[in-house]
Amino acid sequence: MDTMRDRFAPVVSRILDEDPRVAVVLAEIGLAPFVEARRRHPDRVINVGIREQLLVGAGAGLALAGMRPVLHTFASFLVERPFEQVKLDFGHQGLGGVLVSAGASYDVSGGGFTHMAPGDVALLDTLDGWSVQVPGHPDEAEVLLRQAIGAGDERVYVRLSVQANREALPVDGQRLLTVREGRRGVVVAVGPLLDQVLAATEGLDVSVLYATTVRPFDAAGLRRAVGTGAADVVLVEPYLAGTSTGAVNDALSDVPHRVLGLGVGRRELRRYGSVDEHVVAHGLDAAALRERISGFLDVGAPGASA
Repeated sequence: MDTMRDRFAPVVSRILDEDPRVAVVLAEIGLAPFVEARRRHPDRVINVGIREQLLVGAGAGLALAGMRPVLHTFASFLVERPFEQVKLDFGHQGLGGVLVSAGASYDVSGGGFTHMAPGDVALLDTLDGWSVQVPGHPDEAEVLLRQAIGAGDERVYVRLSVQANREALPVDGQRLLTVREGRRGVVVAVGPLLDQVLAATEGLDVSVLYATTVRPFDAAGLRRAVGTGAADVVLVEPYLAGTSTGAVNDALSDVPHRVLGLGVGRRELRRYGSVDEHVVAHGLDAAALRERISGFLDVGAPGASA
């Protein structure tokens, strides 16, 4: 199966052919797959070199000129390094654009901490007006990319990862999807962590919701899933643990509830390791998730004592 990033350039290249308003801005990374599109549209495939602040500034300039800019590089270079430009050039000026990252939290673990961005979504959460899409499969990435680029003048962040679920689900860029129903709590799995969550909760009497759109958060969908009584919710996110606990608290502000936020820990892991090793180290593998989820929700397999 191809990766989400493998799907990115062909999808956007077709959109460049379809929509003369769309332009792609790159910072050296990811240029090779756009060679043919650049030949066809030399004025709309722009490489600024390894200058991430300029990447964002150039994209905002295109938006000022009425274009729909799509900016792409690794998450640490797209959100963290040029954050001031994201805040001012797009946010303060009220401009729309699409930021598409690769690398996720630790996909490029061999590059060291400079190439890791577990705090990207939390950082964007400090700004107003950004939608955040976290696909869990290349097919979902294609759907969400097309929606993001076609979303008028909105500001959208699409977070691509090499991690992926086995199967795509019919995501619509808005709703939480109910994957499994239960009575003893709700587990919200974000993007590429759904398969791990489904394995972790196999046989447990819990509901599993799937989120690819995390901002705006589907508060109404969560409310329907938890019902009218007290609620216990576990969030499993592929970035900084607890990033969306505030959104869940807001959604459930008028009912008694508890929230457990699981995700990438704050402690820096100073051995590069592999993606799978980082998953285990942060307790995001199925076995560790099962222990933490069942302990918080006080649930066991059918027939087990609670």
